[in-house]
Amino acid sequence: MKINGESLSIEDVVNVARFGEKVEIEEYSLKKVKEGRKRLEKVIESGRVIYGINTGLGDLVRVRIDDNKIKELQENLIRSHASGVGKYLDDEIVRGAMLIRINTFLKGYSGVRDDVVKKLVQFLNHNITPLVPEMGSVGASGDLAPLAYIALALTGQWKVKYRGNIVDSIVAMKEENIEPLKLVEKEGLALLNGTAMMSSIASIAIYDSYQIMKNALISAAMSFEALKATDLALDKRIMLARPHPGQIKVAEILRNLLKDSEIVKKARKEKVQDAYTLRCIPQVYGAVLDTLDFARTVVEREINSTTDNPLIFDEAISGGNFHGEPVALTADYLAIALTDLGNMIERRIARIIDSKLSNLPHFLMENSGLNSGLMIPQYTAAALCNRNKILSYPASADSIPTSANQEDHVSMGMNSAVKLREIVENLKYILSIEFLCVNQALHLSDYSSSAIKTAIKAIDIPKFKRDEIYHIYIQKIKEKIDSNKILKEVEKIIKITL
Repeated sequence: MKINGESLSIEDVVNVARFGEKVEIEEYSLKKVKEGRKRLEKVIESGRVIYGINTGLGDLVRVRIDDNKIKELQENLIRSHASGVGKYLDDEIVRGAMLIRINTFLKGYSGVRDDVVKKLVQFLNHNITPLVPEMGSVGASGDLAPLAYIALALTGQWKVKYRGNIVDSIVAMKEENIEPLKLVEKEGLALLNGTAMMSSIASIAIYDSYQIMKNALISAAMSFEALKATDLALDKRIMLARPHPGQIKVAEILRNLLKDSEIVKKARKEKVQDAYTLRCIPQVYGAVLDTLDFARTVVEREINSTTDNPLIFDEAISGGNFHGEPVALTADYLAIALTDLGNMIERRIARIIDSKLSNLPHFLMENSGLNSGLMIPQYTAAALCNRNKILSYPASADSIPTSANQEDHVSMGMNSAVKLREIVENLKYILSIEFLCVNQALHLSDYSSSAIKTAIKAIDIPKFKRDEIYHIYIQKIKEKIDSNKILKEVEKIIKITL
């Protein structure tokens, strides 16, 4: 993959971060990096005071650094800022952050040498991944603590994952013939001052959310047949009377998934309307999809921006592009939307297992009483929904001043992103439980749509005749959501384009 500082997509981030695609730099972008470095050197030579280059950081901005100490300042910065705690972030998050940081530097406003960019590329392409603690960023000035660990690893002072082991970065670099980075003016600050870590988490969460939406439309269509719902509420005329793009698109996809369903066709003649969890899927899922599209726009703009400070033009200007508010608000907004998506799915699960509402056997088990059936998976879905509701409280609603009140309003964007990632994972499990329950329901009744027949085959779980360890099956379905196994099979018949 070639990157240039201008056109990085969420799919690009995932392809490198998760799937290990190699990275190349467009030559003209490296030229911009070199020109930016020359501009910075010219400003330094002029003797002007430049934040973070010949001054301290934060409230220490008034402390002037001696000229012979300004390189030492950069080393001190990355050590002191490596003050995070907690479990280490997943490799894909750290790799995504490195890619986004490279893309930022390629815009030419950060004042780093091309050597910094090349070393980050080498780390990605040789699969050397710094260990980064999860907690420590308040999201302004950027993700300081998390990014400091990447900078430390580049200089040979930290630990990395390499060939399946945790080793000192200097060991991995020696193995791959990579020289440790020797920091010069601005480079320590440039490496740790930006929104790359929260943007990496947000990018991956958005990518996964689109896949969840597609799977959720399949499971919703299956629930239509299991609950013998009418598709009257999916009528195109209703959608055009309230033309939200997501609503229109969701209704169209559901119509396509159910177009040859004899069950739904019969229900159309016999029923006037269904409960909201069926009738209002276009309105609710559509609103989630519109939120997701908005989030994609914001985050893709962010990962193609320069987010450090100061920025180097014909002069060095200290600004606030490191402030994570755009990502923080977006991650919180999406977290609320996905939480509500899970709420609707859980209510449909409850409806399917309740014989009074579904006209199916108690808890979807023919020999109930002796067998509890799928009673408890709904409990799990309810617990996950509760957890998501707790997590959907917006981190961006809070701000705790830092650096002796010099940095007196922060975004908490990293916390917004971390919460979003957990909500995404929880939602996959809620969706897995709907697939589990509706699969059993359809085995007990009937199914007729060709798309649903394909989904049942891909789920590949036969009818339960007695209680089983349902955990095993929930996990099996979750893995198929992660690998898009069910979606890929259904899309051989009907393309689901969001």
